[in-house]
Order: sequence, then C-alpha cells, then structure tokens
Amino acid sequence: SRLMGPPNKFLPHEWKHANQVQFRRSEAERTRSEKLTAECKRLIEDSDTSTKRMQQDAQKKLEQRIQDIKFWRQELERTFEEMVQEIETLVVFKSRVERALESCAQPLQVTLQCLAERQKQVAIDLVHDEVEEELLKEKEVTEGVMVLLQRTLEQINEQIRLIRSVKYSLEKDLRDKFQAECIDDFCSLLTNTSPDGNGGNSEFFSVGMTLTPEEWESICNINISKAEREKNNSHSLRALVGSLLEQTATDMRRQHEATGRALDLRIQEAKTAKAVLENQLDKLLAETASQEKNLEDLRVAVAEKEAPLRVAQTRLSSRSQRPNVELCQDPAQTRLLTEVKELANHVERLNEAIELSEMELKALAGQQLMIEEEIQVKSNSIYIDEVICRQLRESVSIPNY
Repeated sequence: SRLMGPPNKFLPHEWKHANQVQFRRSEAERTRSEKLTAECKRLIEDSDTSTKRMQQDAQKKLEQRIQDIKFWRQELERTFEEMVQEIETLVVFKSRVERALESCAQPLQVTLQCLAERQKQVAIDLVHDEVEEELLKEKEVTEGVMVLLQRTLEQINEQIRLIRSVKYSLEKDLRDKFQAECIDDFCSLLTNTSPDGNGGNSEFFSVGMTLTPEEWESICNINISKAEREKNNSHSLRALVGSLLEQTATDMRRQHEATGRALDLRIQEAKTAKAVLENQLDKLLAETASQEKNLEDLRVAVAEKEAPLRVAQTRLSSRSQRPNVELCQDPAQTRLLTEVKELANHVERLNEAIELSEMELKALAGQQLMIEEEIQVKSNSIYIDEVICRQLRESVSIPNY
C-alpha cells in the first residue's frame, strides 16, 4: 500500500536549492569545457607551429644533406674518373714495357749466336779478344735490362691492382651516395598531401652503421686520399718507367754500337793480318822458286865439274904410266894433283850447298804450309765475323718504346 501511494513532495526552499546546485554544476562544467577548448586550441596552434617549424627545419636539413652528398659525389666522380684514366695510362705503359721486354729476346739471341759462332774460330784466332769482351758485356747488359723490365712490369701490375682496389671502393661509395641522394631527393619532395608511401606504418628501424656526419665525411676523405696517394705513386712509377725505357734502350744501343765497332776493328785487323800473310806467302813462294833455281844451278855446277875432274883424273892416271925416270914430280903433275884436289873440294862444297839448299827448300815448304794454314785460319775468322756475325747483327733493331 506504501508503494502505490503518492510520491513525496519537496518544499520550495528545497526546490530552489536543487536548481541552484544544477546551475552551479552546469556553470562549472561549462567553464571547464571552455578552458579545455582554449587549451586544445592553443595546443593545436602550438602543434601546427611546431610541426611547420620541424618540417621546414627537416626540409632544410634534407636539402643541405643533398648538397653535401652532391658535393662529395662530384668529388668522388672526379677522383673515380682520374683512377679510370690512370688505369688506362698504366695499361699503356705496361704494353710499352712488355714490348720492350719482348724486343730484348732477339738481340740476346743474336749475341748468344755470335758468341757460339766465334767459338768455331780455330788455332791462334780462338782468342779472348775485345769483340768477345764486348759481346759478353752486351749479353750482361741485355740480361740485366730484361730482369729490370720484368721487375718493372711486376711493379706496374701491382700498381694497377692497387688503383683498381681504390677504384672499387670509390665505385661502391658512389653507388651508396647515389642511392642516398635519390632517397633524400624523394624525402625532400614529400609533402603533407603526398600519398603515404610507407603504407601507414609508423614503425621504422635504423639499420646498418650509425655514423656521425664527421665520420661520414672522414670516410669520403679517406677514399679520396687513398686515390690521391695511389695516383701520385702511379705518376712517380710512370715517370720512372719512361726514364727506364729510355735509359735501357740507350744502354743497349750504346753497347750494341760498341760491339759493332769492336767487330769492325777486329775484322779489319784480321784482314790486315791476312794481307800481310798473303804478302809474306808471295815472297815465300818467290824465294822458294829462287831456291829451287839455286838448287838446280848447284846441281848443274856439280855436273859441270864431273868432266874436268874426270879429265884431270884421267891425266893423272895416264901420267902414272910414264916409264922410269919420266915418272917425275914435274909442274904438270903437281898442277894436276892440285886440280884434282881443288875440283874434288869444289864438288864437295857444291854438294854441301845442295844439301843446305834442299833443307832450305823443305823449311820454305813447311813455312809455306804454315802460312797457308794461317791464311785459312784468318779467312775462317773473317768469314765468321764479317759474314755471319755482322749479318746477324744487322737484323738487330733497338727502338725507343
């Protein structure tokens, strides 16, 4: 029955109090709302201002970064092109050294052939003369040049390897900077109205090395400094190679000319000696003919003495038949005895002269044989030096590379 009864009624002052409470509560809520609205408006303005300032600052930083990357990329590109050019230049120098090294083979072969051919000289002409000394010097110079060129070629190859290593580092750095510049260009072009290229994903992670700008510039400087150092080393090496090629060619040419002069002098000496021997042989042949005539005259003289001796002996024999006192020692007998004795003495002396003449002819014949052999030796030496060695050496050419 209590539930179904009429509701309790409030008194007027309670009604007024309740209304005042609602008014105060409503006013307080409105005031809080106004304060919140003003605070949010200020927050929005501050946020917009800060966002714009940060975007502008980020944009400037990106543009400055792009300029820095462009600057260093230009420096790297310039250095890279210098490395490419330096490699091409070194390859040219390498080809010059290789050609110079190959060109040493033929002069060395000719020198060795000349030394071998001159070993075919015989008798007294197989001598360690000036030509052999110059040929041995020529062999030593050529072999020394070949060793030096081979060592230089190895240095060039090593320098090319070092420059290619630097070029690889520059190329890698250039690729990275090109990619970084493209990324930063893309970032600098993004605006608040640009499509969300990140797909709305606000999460990102920093990957790879974290370097300061100073460290980043230091790496660029290190790469460029390495390139400059290797370029300077390459310039020094090229200057050395150019001087070396010129000097080695000059040394080989000078030694080749010295050997040629010694060879010409030796040929002339051999020809002079051969001419002297031939002249001596002519005199020897003339003397042999004279001695043969002398021997013939001696034999004729002995033969001519046979008849007078026989006559004198016959006279003595006949006069020995004189009878009795007629067999006296008269002047005729004395003269005949003297004549026989003197004729016998003449014949004996003539026979001794014949023996001496025959011995002299044998000596002349032996000397003639020796001179003819010596002339043959000289002819052989002249043929080896003038025909073989000189023709071999005429094919030698020592150009500048």
